[in-house]
Amino acid sequence: VTAELMESFTRVFVDSVRNSFYPVPQEAIGVGSAFEGWSPREWDGVYRVLIPLNPPPGHAFHPELNSAGQVAARTFSVRVELVCTCKREQLGKQLLCFVHHSQEELRRKRKRSLLETLCTGSYLDVEKTSRWFRQLVRSSWLHVPQSYSWHLVFQPCTRSCQFQLSKGKKSLTVEMLFGVRQGDSDIFVVSQPTEAQKGSSSIFVSSQPAEANFIASTAWPETYAVAEAKFFHHVASQMPCENLHLKCLQVFTCILSGTGFSSSTWKTVVMHVLTTVPLSRWSRREFARRLWDIMAYLRRCLQLKRLEHFVLGNERLPAEISLPPAMQGVEPLNLFEHLAQNPAAHREAMRAYGQLRFR
Repeated sequence: VTAELMESFTRVFVDSVRNSFYPVPQEAIGVGSAFEGWSPREWDGVYRVLIPLNPPPGHAFHPELNSAGQVAARTFSVRVELVCTCKREQLGKQLLCFVHHSQEELRRKRKRSLLETLCTGSYLDVEKTSRWFRQLVRSSWLHVPQSYSWHLVFQPCTRSCQFQLSKGKKSLTVEMLFGVRQGDSDIFVVSQPTEAQKGSSSIFVSSQPAEANFIASTAWPETYAVAEAKFFHHVASQMPCENLHLKCLQVFTCILSGTGFSSSTWKTVVMHVLTTVPLSRWSRREFARRLWDIMAYLRRCLQLKRLEHFVLGNERLPAEISLPPAMQGVEPLNLFEHLAQNPAAHREAMRAYGQLRFR
């Protein structure tokens, strides 16, 4: 239902912004466990989609890193640059040029650049963009076929567009995140932390600094959700049992929950095991053996106090997953750095592993 609704919205969005100088929404991308085919026990029941935003004519987006802390807290600012459109035409008409046309002419034609509408200074403002995007969804709702059978109610949210759909006794919650692609890669900066980042903490592993709870209105968190979903799709096509890795993930995040390891930790471990155990061995009859492979990989990471980020610095990443140039060749990031710095947390993690192995 969510995927079909997003297709309908996309068609209406294109028409709505065609003659404006607002961002141009692109085809939605489902992100998170619900769209990957697994869900942890703590899943909040929200179907999240990422709407990539392209710059309107006469504008360019430049994501700029503004915090180089832990990966879960990396944020960017999206600088908006005006570019010359004097030699460009749209539908046979010469475009207005915000660089060379006079302010008087722009005012006379009631045209304002993105810098004047959705930016704070030179940077795209998440909260202003969210209000505009929410209004775009509101005005588009009656033009999509789903409006005839579903009832839509908006939920309060300052950095995304969240709403509940209901039809009789059926209901579902959808959150539309919006983001900017880094170059031509599969890495985005988004309006709000994604599911994995929200649920990344555990009892003994803190993957985000406390100050990450506050995000400035011009700060866009970085997400690897699209790259991870693309990886899952890539490996599924080469397995004897295309969903076995997802069933393994569900065992650890649902059946064996409560031992202190977060769902994002399990997801990272499973993705690493998928690049070390040949995909031809992921068959139903070897299900238990793959579970033990995952346990053994986690034990080794705990002993070494090192769990490497799956995307950053991973030389085993399939070539199908595209990274921005600045991210290529970087050093792997240790997601278990906290355990290396805190002996008490490491002892608790090893104790939790022993309990998990017994269960």
